[in-house]
Amino acid sequence: MIFTNCNKLEEIRQALNSKFFERENEVEGILVALLSRQHMLMIGPAGTAKSALSSELSKIIEGSAYFQWLLTKFSTPEEVFGPLSLKGLEQGVYQRIITSKMPEANIVFLDEIFKANSAILNSLLTLINERLFYNNGSPVQVPLMSVIGASNEYPEEEEGLDALFDRFLLRFEIDFIADETNFVSMLKAAGQTIQMPFMTMEELLHLQFLTDRVVIPDEVYKALSKIRVELRDEGIRPSDRRFKQSLSVLQAKAMINQRQVVQMDDIAILENVLWEKVEQKDAVSYIIRNHAHDVITQTLYSLQNEANEVFYSILQDQSPETGMEATQKMMVLVADLNKLKNQSESRKADIDVLLNKVTSMQHEMLNRILEPCYLDNLGEKRCSTSIFFKM
Repeated sequence: MIFTNCNKLEEIRQALNSKFFERENEVEGILVALLSRQHMLMIGPAGTAKSALSSELSKIIEGSAYFQWLLTKFSTPEEVFGPLSLKGLEQGVYQRIITSKMPEANIVFLDEIFKANSAILNSLLTLINERLFYNNGSPVQVPLMSVIGASNEYPEEEEGLDALFDRFLLRFEIDFIADETNFVSMLKAAGQTIQMPFMTMEELLHLQFLTDRVVIPDEVYKALSKIRVELRDEGIRPSDRRFKQSLSVLQAKAMINQRQVVQMDDIAILENVLWEKVEQKDAVSYIIRNHAHDVITQTLYSLQNEANEVFYSILQDQSPETGMEATQKMMVLVADLNKLKNQSESRKADIDVLLNKVTSMQHEMLNRILEPCYLDNLGEKRCSTSIFFKM
């Protein structure tokens, strides 16, 4: 059941990527938001498929209630939360009819989110953050999973929208298609119908249940603590709440990659989470990416040095005992590299390079054990060392 649902998730991701060119990060972001029940913001010019991507996702999740609205400074609470009940008003009850409006939706897309006016803002903040809607003064739990917000620009500081901006844990900048080949492919695909996979609400709820149970190892917690210190040294101070919420993003990232344990390279997605101001983005990205790849890089470095030492031992001592011990150690190194490869999607290419070298060294060692040296044309004894390499 786990892998069946995860396979469906991967099919959805691939289908969305094939339909929306150069939107891989945003596609992953939306799926992560949905699995983690967090909210996502896309910032970029009009005409970059922000609303189309969100709308397509709602169609894929069969049985989901979807609400979409374009906010303006003239938008009214009735448009988003529903009109007041006239019968209720006659009885002195201030109650809204929320049918087909945001309080009944599972997935919400709000375009030009920062155009929300004060009449809408307070209810919007409570609904997004606490999943509560106050109708006639009574709190009602709403079925909201994720709000996908979009804006052509960042809010100005004097607009008083910091709280709304903070509600979006995941933030992505989006731009026009850059690659000309992709641009032409997008033009050719216009009007074509792509058969999209689907997932039921029950399957999505099960995936969310599994996501909550993805294991976060201690090394990830320690890395987050180090990231927090380094960000503070740069004057960047994400809230404790944002760090806490980011754990669900890491779990969702692992689930999308069909894993039940978070890996260090999953941390890379937090470059879309831990910045507060636009000018902080580059510094946050640099710090997080260093930590995301740090453990993998160090592990590869260590395994490569160990492989060199094992192979060098054969050059120094060609006794059967040393040969047997070296062969066993090399087999363990190959097994460790294959295990690391299965656990790290983003570093497979780097691991493959070292794996090929170590495998070649292993074969060379076996050849040397069976026939360690040979006589050259001058009758002198030679032993090959061509596989040995340096860091």
